[in-house]
Amino acid sequence: MMSAVENPHAGKGSSVLLDIGGDIGALVITMPSELTGKEVELRPTDRVATSGQAEEHGHGHGHGHGHALPHVAVVPRPSPEGEIVHSAVFFEVPHGTYELYVRPDGPVRLTVDVAGGAVTESAWPL
Repeated sequence: MMSAVENPHAGKGSSVLLDIGGDIGALVITMPSELTGKEVELRPTDRVATSGQAEEHGHGHGHGHGHALPHVAVVPRPSPEGEIVHSAVFFEVPHGTYELYVRPDGPVRLTVDVAGGAVTESAWPL
C-alpha cells in the first residue's frame, strides 16, 4: 500500500493551479486575516455527508483523510498588486450551490453559487 504524500507547499501562500472547464469551476473566498490557519469546509446544499463516510472531493475519488467534505486552510497570498490577501481557494468544484463554515462545525457563514468553467469569487462576511 502506498502512502499519500501531502504537497509540502500547500497552505504556504504559494500560487494555485485551477483546472476548470465544463461543469467544473473554482471558488476563491477573500477571508479576514484573523481566520488565518483555520479550515473552511465546503458543503453542497443538495446533499449532506454522513459522519464517518468520505465523500468524493469533486474529482472522482475520496482522499482517505477521514473527512467527509472538501476543506482548505485560510492562508495569506500575494495579490497581483503586491498586497497580501487572506483567502480560501477551492479548486475542481462541480457547479452548484454550496454552504461554507469554519471547521469542524461552525455555523454556515456564506452560501455561494459556483459556475462551471469559471472562477467564482466571494468575500467572507465580517
